[in-house]
Order: sequence, then C-alpha cells, then structure tokens
Amino acid sequence: MKKEIRSIYYIRIFAMLMVVFVHVTAPYTHLFQPFTIQHEVYHYFNNIVRIEAGLFIMLVGIVFFYNYRDREWTGKVLFDYFRKRVVYILVPFVIWSIIYEMDVIHYGHKLFDLGGIVENILTGGSKYQLHFIMLVVQLYLVFPVLMYIVQTSAFLRKYLWAFGVVIELVYYMWNWKYQVVTGPFFVSNLSAFLLGAWIGLHYEEIKAKVTGKKTAVLGVLFLTAGTIYVSIRYQNAFTDTRVAIPEELYKSMGIFFIVIGGLFFLYLCEQFVTRFKVRTTDRIKAIASYSFGFYLMHPYLITQVNIYFPIKTFGLSWHVMIALQYALVVIICYFVIWWFHRFIPGASFMFGKLPKQAPLFWEAGKTAETEK
Repeated sequence: MKKEIRSIYYIRIFAMLMVVFVHVTAPYTHLFQPFTIQHEVYHYFNNIVRIEAGLFIMLVGIVFFYNYRDREWTGKVLFDYFRKRVVYILVPFVIWSIIYEMDVIHYGHKLFDLGGIVENILTGGSKYQLHFIMLVVQLYLVFPVLMYIVQTSAFLRKYLWAFGVVIELVYYMWNWKYQVVTGPFFVSNLSAFLLGAWIGLHYEEIKAKVTGKKTAVLGVLFLTAGTIYVSIRYQNAFTDTRVAIPEELYKSMGIFFIVIGGLFFLYLCEQFVTRFKVRTTDRIKAIASYSFGFYLMHPYLITQVNIYFPIKTFGLSWHVMIALQYALVVIICYFVIWWFHRFIPGASFMFGKLPKQAPLFWEAGKTAETEK
C-alpha cells in the first residue's frame, strides 16, 4: 500500500487560505486610488497569492497520478473513479450553485429564471469561483485518457511537466489569435496539472532531493518571477502606457510563475512534514479535509460578513476591517463545515469527501504514538 503524501495537506491549507484572501481583499480596487501605496501593496499581495489556482490544479494532478500510476484501468476501477467524482464533486457543486442562485433572488438582485439558473449551473456561472470547478471537472474527464497515454511512454513520463508548459503556451497563443474557445478549458491550465502529474509519478525520487537550500532557491525564484509578473499586470491594468512585451513572453512568465511556485510550495511543505511533529501534520490534515468546502462556501460567508461588518461604515480603518473580515470568514467557514461534518449525515454531499471522524483540528492526532 502506498504511503500518503502528507505534504499535500499543507499545500491545501496554503491554497485554501489564499483563495479566501484573494476575494476578501478584492475591494482594494475601489477603496484606494491607483498608484497610492495602499493600492499598490494590496494589488501585489492580492495577485501574487493567485498561485492558489495553480496549486489546486497541481494537487489534482499529484493525487490522481500518484494513486492510479500502478493500477490497471478495469471497468470496476473506472466506474468507481467516476462515481466518486460525481458524488464528491458534482453533487456539492450543483447544491452550492442552487444556493447562490437562490441567494441573489432572495436579495432581489435578479428575478427567478429557470432557464438562466440551469445555464449558470452548466457553465459554472452561479458564483464567481464556480467556473473553476467546471475546469477541474474537465480534468477529471480527461485524466483516464492521459493516464493511459502516460503509461505507454517512459519519455513522456520523464518530461511530462515540460509537455504541459509547451502545450499550454501553444494553445494560449493559438486561442489568443483566433478566439475560438471563450469559456473555461482545461488546456489553459495544463502546465500546473501535468506538473502535478509528473510529481505524482516520480514522488519518491523528487522527495529524496528536497533540501533546505533548494527550497530557499525556489522561494527566491518564485518571489522574483511573481513580483515581475504582478508589476507588469499592474502597469497594464492601471495606466494608459502598457509594458512593451510580446504576448508569448508575458504568457511564458505567467506559466513560469505557476510552475516554479508549485515546486516551491511542494518543497516547502515537504520541509514542514520533516520538521514538524506528527500530531501537527495530523491537525493540518484535519483542516485540509475541508478545503473543498472552503472553496465552495467562502463567497457566501464574505457576503454575510460584509452585511454585518461593512468595510466602509463600521468606524474602523479599512485595513482593520479587511483583516477582520478575513479572520471571520476563515474561522466561521471552518466551524460551519465541522458542525455539518459532526452532526449532519451526508455532509459530504455539500462539502466534498470528508473523513469518517470529525474531531476539532486541535484534537486530531491525539492517539499518534510517534511524536518528533
């Protein structure tokens, strides 16, 4: 039986906290004037943590290719694979799409329109983060085919991450020129997915090469690439003078940012697993099991927190209110999912696959015998 990749729990926490941060801090665009220090700082952090999308997709690649790399694709395995995707991904997605549709109707932002609701559910348009789920669903659909192809070629397995980079770049330039695909399409994130696939296929070999020095180098590369990429985005978004850079180079910089960032967080989290106590990782695992629920639910909580703790009229500085909103959304989200997990049968239909037990995170791992 394969050992679990415990570093993925830390990566999930990072991605989970980052996606909440992106959406809580989004009001900076109208709270502060462009080219003020506040606007520039919020823009920098709001954009550099957008590595979270790449991390989520990389995790899908790691988990799938690691778990299925030695398995034969029998009819039973294939059926079980798709059954779990339907139960733990599509069903929660549909439920939360309906919740968001009913929410906007409740607040009078739009009238009931069954056709429009169905269309939004099919396209992931019920809330701003749900389109990402449709992209992930496409990856679920093509994974068995990709796994079969990878199993037939040692050369492809060895350089899988590079194939992802090249294919994504070629697709982007082709679609940028001809504008054929307008909705979410999995090839637009193939570099992160195949990076994860490459890690899953060669995990033991990669893990053995992780060192503190390599982690630090990757961290510097990630921050350097991210700073340059985000700075160009700021210049192009808020000034009339765009940075004179070829489109293919700008896209390549974005891909490099995602790939090097994914490797950095993998190395960093492998260091965490090595250096932290076993029980600490068990606690992280308990929180990370709610990451999909966080992704589905946090926009709803942001709306509710904004109602009771509005940024502009609460009497505190905008910075304090943004920090307060972030803390409230993260804390409330955790306890709501935990409560459903602990007391409501079938909570996995709302929040994705959940463990059998539902301890509060600080209680997790109490029975662990091997503390470091």
